[in-house]
Amino acid sequence: MEDEFAALYLEHQLCFPLYAVSRFTTKIYAPYLEELGVTYPQYLVLLVLWQYGEQSVKDIGQRLYLESNTLTPLLKRLTQKGLVKRERAQADERTVLVSLTEQGQGLREKASLIPQRILGSFQSGAISEGELLAFQKTLHKLLGVLEEKVVGEV
Repeated sequence: MEDEFAALYLEHQLCFPLYAVSRFTTKIYAPYLEELGVTYPQYLVLLVLWQYGEQSVKDIGQRLYLESNTLTPLLKRLTQKGLVKRERAQADERTVLVSLTEQGQGLREKASLIPQRILGSFQSGAISEGELLAFQKTLHKLLGVLEEKVVGEV
């Protein structure tokens, strides 16, 4: 006899393994980020700035899927740490531009070791690098689908 509520079983939920994997992965990052003196969300902001250079708060939020009310205190803490600076754009004072300080730019080299360390921490033989890269590709595809759906509904 089939359970009419089987669709509600935890193991049948797409969101649960994504949530759990995200939490565990963030924990694996923690000691490496501690060496940099940043949290995971702060690290994500630094990744954006290292890749794209000066960005508006709005652009950073779009790239990281973060709302302004989440991003603003995060940027404030990065500013207090001396890693970024925030300035109003001369062309439009409503726009706040965020850029790396010399200290923030200096963390880039130390941070460049993190991706390989993370990848190495997953290689217990249970999952290959190829499987991880394929999973990452699938996640990016899923993110694109979900972004289109969510943005389309707003």
